[in-house]
Amino acid sequence: MTTEDLEHFASERQAPAGRIAAPPVAPTRTRGRLRTILVWIAVLAALGLGARFLWTRNIEVATPVAQLKKSDRGGPQPVGVATIGRRDVHVILNALGTVTPLATVTVVSQISGVLQDVGFVEGQKVKKGDFLAQIDDRPYRAQKAQYEGQLARDQGFLAQAKADEERYQRLLKQNSIASQTADNQKFVVKQYEGTVAADQALVDAQALNIAYARITSPVDGRVGLRLVDPGNYVTAGTASSSSSSAGIVVVTQLQPISVLYSIPEDSLRRVAPQLLAGKTLETDVYDRTNTRLLAKGETRAIDNQVDATTGMVKLRAYFDNKDNTLFPNQFVNVRLLANTIPQALAAPISGIQHGAPGDYAWVVSPEGKVSVQKVKLGQTDGDIVQILEGLNEGDRIVVDGSDRLREGGEARVVMTDGVSAPVEGDAKASEAKASGEERRKKRKDGAAPPTTN
Repeated sequence: MTTEDLEHFASERQAPAGRIAAPPVAPTRTRGRLRTILVWIAVLAALGLGARFLWTRNIEVATPVAQLKKSDRGGPQPVGVATIGRRDVHVILNALGTVTPLATVTVVSQISGVLQDVGFVEGQKVKKGDFLAQIDDRPYRAQKAQYEGQLARDQGFLAQAKADEERYQRLLKQNSIASQTADNQKFVVKQYEGTVAADQALVDAQALNIAYARITSPVDGRVGLRLVDPGNYVTAGTASSSSSSAGIVVVTQLQPISVLYSIPEDSLRRVAPQLLAGKTLETDVYDRTNTRLLAKGETRAIDNQVDATTGMVKLRAYFDNKDNTLFPNQFVNVRLLANTIPQALAAPISGIQHGAPGDYAWVVSPEGKVSVQKVKLGQTDGDIVQILEGLNEGDRIVVDGSDRLREGGEARVVMTDGVSAPVEGDAKASEAKASGEERRKKRKDGAAPPTTN
């Protein structure tokens, strides 16, 4: 007898005589919990399969080609094609540019004095010659009066010297005076003439200072923020104020306005001959995100040298900016129309593949056979690319559904140049529907009661 048997026997001996050992309880609770878990797993699996079915169905409905994939498994591959044709291809150069005013003038005082008045509102549009500021001109008027008095005195001395010269000439003819005395009087007249001319220059200088005291706008444009307040003493060429920098205000010309941008020196051959011949090139500028057209203008000027450090050359485009969409120092994207290739053979970029053969396209024959055709590409214009070699006008190339094609395989065209082709089943259904409507109409006409006269 083993140790386990002995222990079992002892436990039975120790049990009370009047009690009978209860049978083991069945695990009904555990079985119910397991059944619940299995039910939830089945429900989740069904939901997952249903979601996948709906998702796959939505994808198949997305395009005409994908819509037919399910029903066409094992048959010709449904494809969308585009027809090779001729069109004008634009040669576009893209660049980054900065809006630059044609004139930015810092208005400063040309004389020293107290700033008495400011005749503009910050941000105001001004015309050339409009009043901007007034400097105290009273000191210059006083100096002008002083110089005018000095001029009058010296003019009197000059008149007296001239009269003496005439008298000396008459006496010289009579041999009443020495010739040296008459000659000296001529030089005295010259001296007074120089003094009078200097006095006149001093008077004119003060008149000019008085004119400078009234400051006007040098160009048409918009004024910025005021740099100095009335009451400050300004010196010629600067504004002396603890809260301002040099100048009284900055006037910026906004209409017209220009954009400075740079292109690589390799692109000079496309634009330099035309610009140097006096032609202008159409230029468009877009916002920072390169999505919104800001303005249309033309490029007229090119720099006279290439930047040796960057290998770029600067160009300037001009814009009317009548709606003020361009703002000084604004960053823009520039698209320069360098040239236009008329009636070039072109194809959609989506129909050009890239792989081991190089650039190629899947060509669909009239019989529905597909073949690989190597191509040589030219200029790109948006979603169109120029075809130099490999394709002919009228050829049909695959633009959608090329992932399952093979050389010499069959394809069924379901879309041509973006227009869906009628499906055979749909055509039959439409024909049956039309026939049914015609039969119902005939039955209705036959059942109608006859008309009485």
